[in-house]
Amino acid sequence: MRPFAVVALVCGLSLSGLSLPGPARADGPPLKIGVLEDMAGPYADLSGKGSVIAAQMAVEDFGPVLGRKVELVTGDHMNKADIGVGLAKRWIDVDNVEMITGLSNSAVALAVRNVASASGKIDIVNGAGSSDLSGKACTPTSFHWVYDSYGLAKTISVATVRAGGDSFYMVLVDYAFSTAMSRDGTRFAEAAGGKSVGSVRVPLNTADYSSFILQAQSSKAKAFILALAGADFINFVKQAREFGLDSGGQKIASYIAYSNDIHALGLKVAQGLLLSESFYWDLNDKTRAFSNRFYAVAKKMPNSMQAGVYGSVTHYLKAVKAAGTTDAKIVAAKMREIPVNDFMTDNGKIRVDGRLPRPMYLFQAKTPAESKGEWDIMKPVQTLSADEATRPLSESECPLVKAADAK
Repeated sequence: MRPFAVVALVCGLSLSGLSLPGPARADGPPLKIGVLEDMAGPYADLSGKGSVIAAQMAVEDFGPVLGRKVELVTGDHMNKADIGVGLAKRWIDVDNVEMITGLSNSAVALAVRNVASASGKIDIVNGAGSSDLSGKACTPTSFHWVYDSYGLAKTISVATVRAGGDSFYMVLVDYAFSTAMSRDGTRFAEAAGGKSVGSVRVPLNTADYSSFILQAQSSKAKAFILALAGADFINFVKQAREFGLDSGGQKIASYIAYSNDIHALGLKVAQGLLLSESFYWDLNDKTRAFSNRFYAVAKKMPNSMQAGVYGSVTHYLKAVKAAGTTDAKIVAAKMREIPVNDFMTDNGKIRVDGRLPRPMYLFQAKTPAESKGEWDIMKPVQTLSADEATRPLSESECPLVKAADAK
């Protein structure tokens, strides 16, 4: 069994190969940011050390703020809400952490949000997808940065039905993310003319998917849509191919998959898979420049979660500097006020509900013949604009939206 938690100051993490600014004077106490991720479980490759590297890049690029050196505290939530809560409380009460980010599990993110909000601290979710994070679970000091179940569902569900998968079966990991994913995914698929023929929930970190694959096959669905991530997604797809789940012309699509997953599967297995992402390393010159810096340290290309950690940490520090304080409510208001600009976001504007709208891209895994290099693995198929990919405020359950409307 892994230890209860892994906590470390990583301000000395080596980032050789990066072009970073020289040291600036910092006389005050350190400003601490917590990166809370799955460091050794099924999501470790998607977030984990890569998120820490991205956060450290942002910290070193930005330098001191308000005369204070910025330090990172990192921890492993082990995909357990109680462990995430315990770490968050310790960081806030003992280590004086001002902001917590990462949070690659919806159940953990929702639980940690309660702690941060009650303690008057900021949380910025990069790795959890439940749209409830900017819905009924929104708070004045909370943010949802990269993607959510609404955007993922709209991108994949509609594309799958239009590609011929007008009867679909869902395979869902059994925790909070899937509740939102099933709700949002079914809504958009049915609106596009699709029909649900069933679903199954599977435990996190499952090793043998044979019984679930057989259930999916028996549904006779034309498409199988997965809400699995990381090692769970990889294992399911490998076993599904072995069982011939798609041998009859059925389609396999994923609500939540990343370039890391496609790379791990290999294009021979992954080719043709549809997936939705808000970032890809090879989209443009800016994404390539950041990704090459990241690769120099991590020895792999970043995904949207890791890119989002860099962006959210940078924007938080910009807001602290502009506000002249670390007071969470003042900083949160400043974060909403100033535009978000980085390599994956152009003039983004954080909404009252804490959501940062951004475009969502439908990608397809390339065939081996189409690939020109190790990480040349995905091709864009279509793009949803930020407005199209984000739940309208008119549909929001966020109390802050209702309060704003009442004024």
